Amino acid sequence: MSIESTRRVLDSYLRGHSLDAVAPDAVFTVMATGQEAKGRVAIAQLLDYFYHQAFNATAEERNLIIGEGHAALEADFTGQHIGEFAGIAASGKVVHVPLCVAYDIQGDQITRARIYFETDTFRQQVS
Repeated sequence: MSIESTRRVLDSYLRGHSLDAVAPDAVFTVMATGQEAKGRVAIAQLLDYFYHQAFNATAEERNLIIGEGHAALEADFTGQHIGEFAGIAASGKVVHVPLCVAYDIQGDQITRARIYFETDTFRQQVS
């Protein structure tokens, strides 16, 4: 897979929020907890939980590194803490949390994502 192909897949996913760019059997893993979402429906639910249920948030891209079949996103996850997360009830506070995601791409679709979310930084901001 070329760098250009990898970039197209990531652009479709990150800019258009299209799960068509995610393989039907893809696996997204939250590295801090080992929680896995397998398949598009579970991945959509995981992302909905992070961005709309636990937080009303966005991820602002800082860096995007693209290679052949692999990519890494560094972002600032920013939003209001509106629901339970990491055992902490909604605080209503706005948080800014470093986020990094490593992606594997095959056949023009994301097959795996490893999500690194700085939970300790979140905890410090809501305590």
